[in-house]
Amino acid sequence: MSVGELYSQCTRVWIPDPDEVWRSAELTKDYKEGDKSLQLRLEDETILEYPIDVQRNQLPFLRNPDILVGENDLTALSYLHEPAVLHNLKVRFLESNHIYTYCGIVLVAINPYEQLPIYGQDVIYTYSGQNMGDMDPHIFAVAEEAYKQMARDEKNQSIIVSGESGAGKTVSAKYAMRYFATVGGSASETNIEEKVLASSPIMEAIGNAKTTRNDNSSRFGKYIQIGFDKRYHIIGANMRTYLLEKSRVVFQADDERNYHIFYQLCAAAGLPEFKELALTSAEDFFYTSQGGDTSIEGVDDAEDFEKTRQAFTLLGVKESHQMSIFKIIASILHLGSVAIQAERDGDSCSISPQDVYLSNFCRLLGVEHSQMEHWLCHRKLVTTSETYVKTMSLQQVINARNALAKHIYAQLFGWIVEHINKALHTSLKQHSFIGVLDIYGFETFEVNSFEQFCINYANEKLQQQFNSHVFKLEQEEYMKEQIPWTLIDFYDNQPCIDLIEAKLGILDLLDEECKVPKGTDQNWAQKLYDRHSSSQHFQKPRMSNTAFIIVHFADKVEYLSDGFLEKNRDTVYEEQINILKASKFPLVADLFHDDKDPVPATTPGKGSSSKISVRSARPPMKVSNKEHKKTVGHQFRTSLHLLMETLNATTPHYVRCIKPNDEKLPFHFDPKRAVQQLRACGVLETIRISAAGYPSRWAYHDFFNRYRVLVKKRELANTDKKAICRSVLENLIKDPDKFQFGRTKIFFRAGQVAYLEKLRADKFRTATIMIQKTVRGWLQKVKYHRLKGATLTLQRYCRGHLARRLAEHLRRIRAAVVLQKHYRMQRARQAYQRVRRAAVVIQAFTRAMFVRRTYRQVLMEHKATTIQKHVRGWMARRHFQRLRDAAIVIQCAFRMLKARRELKALRIEARSAEHLKRLNVGMENKVVQLQRKIDEQNKEFKTLSEQLSVTTSTYTMEVERLKKELVHYQQSPGEDTSLRLQEEVESLRTELQRAHSERKILEDAHSREKDELRKRVADLEQENALLKDEKEQLNNQILCQSKDEFAQNSVKENLMKKELEEERSRYQNLVKEYSQLEQRYDNLRDEMTIIKQTPGHRRNPSNQSSLESDSNYPSISTSEIGDTEDALQQVEEIGLEKAAMDMTVFLKLQKRVRELEQERKKLQVQLEKREQQDSKKVQAEPPQTDIDLDPNADLAYNSLKAQLQERNDPQQLLLDAKHMFPVLFPFNPSSLTMDSIHIPACLNLEFLNEV
Repeated sequence: MSVGELYSQCTRVWIPDPDEVWRSAELTKDYKEGDKSLQLRLEDETILEYPIDVQRNQLPFLRNPDILVGENDLTALSYLHEPAVLHNLKVRFLESNHIYTYCGIVLVAINPYEQLPIYGQDVIYTYSGQNMGDMDPHIFAVAEEAYKQMARDEKNQSIIVSGESGAGKTVSAKYAMRYFATVGGSASETNIEEKVLASSPIMEAIGNAKTTRNDNSSRFGKYIQIGFDKRYHIIGANMRTYLLEKSRVVFQADDERNYHIFYQLCAAAGLPEFKELALTSAEDFFYTSQGGDTSIEGVDDAEDFEKTRQAFTLLGVKESHQMSIFKIIASILHLGSVAIQAERDGDSCSISPQDVYLSNFCRLLGVEHSQMEHWLCHRKLVTTSETYVKTMSLQQVINARNALAKHIYAQLFGWIVEHINKALHTSLKQHSFIGVLDIYGFETFEVNSFEQFCINYANEKLQQQFNSHVFKLEQEEYMKEQIPWTLIDFYDNQPCIDLIEAKLGILDLLDEECKVPKGTDQNWAQKLYDRHSSSQHFQKPRMSNTAFIIVHFADKVEYLSDGFLEKNRDTVYEEQINILKASKFPLVADLFHDDKDPVPATTPGKGSSSKISVRSARPPMKVSNKEHKKTVGHQFRTSLHLLMETLNATTPHYVRCIKPNDEKLPFHFDPKRAVQQLRACGVLETIRISAAGYPSRWAYHDFFNRYRVLVKKRELANTDKKAICRSVLENLIKDPDKFQFGRTKIFFRAGQVAYLEKLRADKFRTATIMIQKTVRGWLQKVKYHRLKGATLTLQRYCRGHLARRLAEHLRRIRAAVVLQKHYRMQRARQAYQRVRRAAVVIQAFTRAMFVRRTYRQVLMEHKATTIQKHVRGWMARRHFQRLRDAAIVIQCAFRMLKARRELKALRIEARSAEHLKRLNVGMENKVVQLQRKIDEQNKEFKTLSEQLSVTTSTYTMEVERLKKELVHYQQSPGEDTSLRLQEEVESLRTELQRAHSERKILEDAHSREKDELRKRVADLEQENALLKDEKEQLNNQILCQSKDEFAQNSVKENLMKKELEEERSRYQNLVKEYSQLEQRYDNLRDEMTIIKQTPGHRRNPSNQSSLESDSNYPSISTSEIGDTEDALQQVEEIGLEKAAMDMTVFLKLQKRVRELEQERKKLQVQLEKREQQDSKKVQAEPPQTDIDLDPNADLAYNSLKAQLQERNDPQQLLLDAKHMFPVLFPFNPSSLTMDSIHIPACLNLEFLNEV
């Protein structure tokens, strides 16, 4: 078909437009070859002459027929070009409210910016089991296709979701995972699908933030692998993250926010469990208030924080770990608000020791306040011969502080991702998986830096993989239909990728410049100009020497080289990291230890059960973090290569998210923004590949039903529809290359379906014109007669109406004259009265003003007198208070000096050996006194028992006597006597009952004490029996040992294994404690070096003690700091190398001795309380015959005594005693301390002498 036939009159075309990108128009005149312009009529009936480039012969794009507009698959369009794709998406989005559209294997998703009811459980079950083209486009359809292909082909799948910020990538990935969790729910009770969904709130809290384009923008890329078993149920998941935007932690642009977790934590600061975090509103912290507004409309941060905590709990994160996470996040906010003061010289700065934010930061992370305060303002320079400590300027300190905050958050982010993966990990064997990739789209801003460079590099790799996969699927379709295949040339962006990642490419030159000691961004940019100026994908801007341009597949992007080296190095000073490594909180220390598992696990294999690997006691040598440290670019390139290997090993499914407008308006379509994203996400590239082949495909049956009007009547007699279609196409389309016949479909080149639609429309138009000619003539005749009759009727009625209107007009004129007369008179009267009232009001207000002015002056004079009276009294009181406060301060200082002297004397006395001896002698006396009290109580009990028996016999004799007297009185006559006897009998009965009750009480007490004594005797007998059995067992073991030596060796070997395992665990704890103490020693040594290099900076112990009274570390006493200062002075005298190990041992022993003193005080207080309780008990209760001791405690004591007596090795005996008696042996004492401890002989602890 010629060009003239295509561009004929009434043909609709697309022309460029600066506002709408493309605009529809219609030809008003046929086009002939050689014409320099086209006569067009726009949709608003405007006539336009469109010029044509004759040399290039570029005619405007043709518009598709109306039947194809609104297709749910863009590849079904006859004309495949940019305006057709844009118009089809616009019609579906605005007119049908359809946000999903297919483009071959790609699902195009447009963000509607409002909630749609298309993601419920019923919708999920509707798409479950359906083919991809059977229902409307949906994210669930793509997920179902991936799930079905995994089950059918037994091959891993991937869903790649891409798009720019605010396009809906995170929501699309979340809905895909929800579909898998619903359709492939776990068969066990582990609820792994709930855990997979629970990871989303956590990752959104720590990885998403508000930007100018999106309120919930993901600032990192993630690839989630959902594992399935052989029955295709979810068994676990794994997550990998890419390129977290760490710079957002310390800087946010206008109208943007930091990561959500900071604001959620500030919103929940009022909860009781978060009081120790010392948080307030987000506006009070520098790191959360730079963007301005700290809230998001329609978002409740406190409610989201509760969801985040519930997700942590569901994933198995302990409450203690959650609190540690929140402490670290809160410490970052406090670190950002630390006030840094520049000195006068400008080359140094300082931080106030009373800075509240720094104190909170050190307290929450468990680090030394003084060391962190020092190393935030100083840095260490290490040379081959010496080590220098250099001050930093204000800007350098701010940069170092920001780098530390970013590093802490990045390490915490990695720790959380690692623990989420542990919670989602399963021990079951994974049969297959489906990966969901939520990756950032192509980005270009006014200022593009290192982050945009890495993002666009990742999109280049993904676009290359996408092009190759689409090209492969197109080839498979043609081979399936047995269509002759001609190689299609598609855009290959490998040269651009080589420019970035090849040898001596941009990344290599960047890493090389980072290794140079004085490398700068300008030098790196100059190397890029020299090396890649000849590349077609690299350009140099005309007006800049620090920027460069890369021609990406989507657009040209200009990058500013400032900051590339610093972001690529990601430098954090080692001294600050060492302080964090020595934190007293395990989680904080583990975040910054490179080797998370210092003790290597034993390798299972032959003989592994009989061999135990024990680590050397000598710690490994430290390796500087500057050696072999990988740059950010190198790490990102490596992770990107691993991602591409994973994607290439799976079957990919593509979801391209489009942002319709920048104002976040619901169902509002901006063509400029949409076409920009379509070019960047590869949709138009898919259209171009499809258009290069046969994009339009019709089944034989559908083609016959649609175009049977073009078939001649005699050809319809044939029953073979394929033959009819062949004959029709051969007659209508003369070029055989414009179509191909497949097995089940007819394939057309671009534009051929539109040509057939034009022929069909012409056929219908010819028939329609004949019908219209006759019908229009009849309609016009009927219309003429109807109009003539209506005209006569209208004239009659109009003339009568005009006459009546004239009479009405004359009456109105007469009435108007009368009304004007009365109205003017009334208006004149009202004007006079208004002037009179105004004059009266003015006079009244004027007189009142003068009176108020006089009154105000008198009132002011009275108030001034009152103020003077109170001010003079206040000044006198303030002078008196100043004098009184000065006297109090002098008294406090004098009393504090005397108290310190007394405290020093008491400490010296408490550390002396004689003091410990007196304490031991006192303990021995106490034991003797207790034994004497027990003997006295036994004697008293026997006396009371004898008194009880005597009282019982006396009561019996008295009763007998009273009975005899009663009989005697009954026999004697007389009423008075009988009454008196009855009264005496009643009194005797009451006394008898009281005596019986007292006897019963005594008998109960006696029986209870008797039972307790019997129980005690039984326990002692049982203990004796156990000891006898144990003795017999030992004898039997000795006999068995002499009889069967092999059996004895095996038993001993098992015991040794068990003891070695226990010793190994103790040893590992000691090694870990040793490494922490060594780290603390290194920090103290650095601080001592600084003190030594600074003249006049040393202090005496008394000054140190007075200053440390205001310290924020309650775990370190004043005596410890003083002793440490004395030890440091001794180390300076004997040398650092000789005193390294002695210093560590001395600090350990000193700490243990102090703990012993505290434990001794606790024991003394407990003993005094026990004595008071015993004395009260003796006064309130009758004495007992034996000591109330727990038989189980005695039994445990005897068994431990037997175990300790069997130990021959003193070191092992000391370790066993340490773990069996944590109260008596909480430390490793020196020989001098052991010599000063004397064990009383009355305690029967002779076996402890060996300890």
